[in-house]
Amino acid sequence: MKLKISFCVFSLIFCLTTFAQDWKTYPYSPNGSLISFSTDEGRHTTQPIEWWYTSGHITGTTSGKDYSYMLTYFYYPASIFDGFRILNITDHSTGEFYQDVKPVNYTNLSTTNLDIAAHVYTEGTDTWTNKLDGSNAIIPFEYVISAASSIGSLNLEYETLKRPLILGNDGYLDQGLNNYTYYYSQTKNAVTGTLTLNGTTESVTGTSWIDRQYGDFNPLTGEKYEWFCLQLSNGMDINLWNVFTNTRAIPDTDKYKILAAYVDESTQYTTSDFQIERLAFNWMQDNAMCYSKQWKLTSALHNINLTITVAHDNTEVQLPFRFFEGSISITGTVDGVTVTGLGFAELLHSYENPEVSFVSPNGGVYDTAMPISWQLNNPDDGRPIYYDLEYSIDNQVTFIPIAQNITTNSYTWNNPPLSNGDEVWFKLTAHSVDAVLTNQIITASSSTTTLGISDANAFNVKVFPNPVEQQLTLQFPYQLSDAYGKIIDIQGRLVKAFKINSDVFVIDTKFLKSGLYYLKLDSNGKHSAIKFIKK
Repeated sequence: MKLKISFCVFSLIFCLTTFAQDWKTYPYSPNGSLISFSTDEGRHTTQPIEWWYTSGHITGTTSGKDYSYMLTYFYYPASIFDGFRILNITDHSTGEFYQDVKPVNYTNLSTTNLDIAAHVYTEGTDTWTNKLDGSNAIIPFEYVISAASSIGSLNLEYETLKRPLILGNDGYLDQGLNNYTYYYSQTKNAVTGTLTLNGTTESVTGTSWIDRQYGDFNPLTGEKYEWFCLQLSNGMDINLWNVFTNTRAIPDTDKYKILAAYVDESTQYTTSDFQIERLAFNWMQDNAMCYSKQWKLTSALHNINLTITVAHDNTEVQLPFRFFEGSISITGTVDGVTVTGLGFAELLHSYENPEVSFVSPNGGVYDTAMPISWQLNNPDDGRPIYYDLEYSIDNQVTFIPIAQNITTNSYTWNNPPLSNGDEVWFKLTAHSVDAVLTNQIITASSSTTTLGISDANAFNVKVFPNPVEQQLTLQFPYQLSDAYGKIIDIQGRLVKAFKINSDVFVIDTKFLKSGLYYLKLDSNGKHSAIKFIKK
C-alpha cells in the first residue's frame, strides 16, 4: 500500500513538473500568440524600432548590499550608429545612482535567436546571448549577459522561471494614437553572476525581469507614458502602462491603459479595467522635470489594491532623452490577501504646476448669488487638482479661508459675511494631493459686493418646469420694464443672454447640457438669481 501511495505521489509531482516546464523548449509558440521562441528573441528586420530590456534586484554575497539595475539595447539607427545602450546601477545602501548611455554599433544581431554583440562607443563590446551547453546547443530560456562601462559592469546568467507573459493575449498591441507594438515579458528570472562597482567585484544573486518590444511605438518621439513591472509575493506579476495623449489625457481604452498579468502557469490576462491614482510627485534638482513617485493601483479583477512607491528620488536618465527609471516597492492586497513586492518604474510623462485663472467674479462686481468660479488651463489626467479658496476685505493684508480641498471648478459661498458695497479680493490656491505641484492666483482687482437674492421674490416670477428639458417658462405677475436675463453655468460662465419683453417669456433650453444653471434677472436696479436643472 505504501508503495502504491508513493508511486501516485511521485506521478503527481512528475505531471505537475512536466506541465510547469512544458514551455522550456525551443521552438516554443504559446497557443494563440504571434510570438515564437527563440525566433522572436532575435532582431526583426521589418520593424523600425526594437529594444531588449532587462531590470533586476540583486544582493552581493560578500557585502550583503542590495542593488538594482536596468540594461537596455535599442536598435534605432541614427547618424553613424545602429542604436544605443542604457546601463543604470543603483546602490540601495547609499542611494547612489550610476548611469551610462552610449551609442552602439551591432557587430552581431541574430534574427533567429538572442545573440547580441554591441560595440559600445568609447567602451568595449557587450553581449547578451542564449546560453549554450557543452555541445554549443542553445539551452532554452537561459541567457548570458556581459555589459561594461566606466561606471561598472554586469556579468550575469539568467534562467527564466515562469512561462512568458504574452501581452494582449497574442503579443500584439495597438498602443497610443496610431502606433503598434509586438510585446512579451519574461517576468521572473533567477540571476547569478558578478557586479563590479567602484572598482570592487563581488558575486551576486537575485531576480530579474525581461521585456521585449518591436514595432513602431517609439519612446523617443511618441506619446509619453508611465510603465511599471511588478513582481508580487503571491506569485503574480504585472506589466502596467498608462499612455498620455499630447493633451495630457489618458483615454479609457486599451490603447492607453494596459494591465497584463501573469497569475500562475496556466493563467494570464490583459485588461484595461483598472485605475491608477497618483499620490505623490517629485521634482528633479533642476526643476525641469517632475515625475510621480507614488501610485495607487486598483482593479476589480482579482480585487487588486496596491500602493507603488519609488525607492529613490534621483534615478533620472538625461540622455538620449529625459526619463525616470528606478526600483519600486509594492504593498497592498490581491484577492483580499496581503502582498508585498518589488519592481521597476519607467516614467516619461512629466507634470506641471497647475495654471488657473478666475472666471467669476469679473467686471469688478461680486454677486453673492453667483458661484465663484475658475478654470484650470493645463489639465492633466494624471494630476487631479484640489483648490483652497480665501478672501480679503482689507486690501489683501490678510486672507481668510472660505473652503479647502475643493474638487470642482466653482464654489457657491452661502451667507458670506459681507456687506453691500464691500471691496473683496479672492485668492485661489491650486495644488496636487501632496502640494508638491501648486500655484496661487488673486483676483486682479477688488470686486464691489452686491448682495444677491437667492430666490425669485424680487419679481414674484414663476419658473417652470424645473427640472426642464426643452423649454423654460418665466411667468411674471406684470410685464417688467427694461428687463434682461442671463443663463450662467455652474462655473460662472455666460451661456445665453436675452431681453425680456413680455409677462410670459419662454426660453429654449434644448441646447443646454445636463446640469445645474443659474437664471439671473435684472430690471430697474433689482435682480434675482434662480437655480434650475437641465435634464
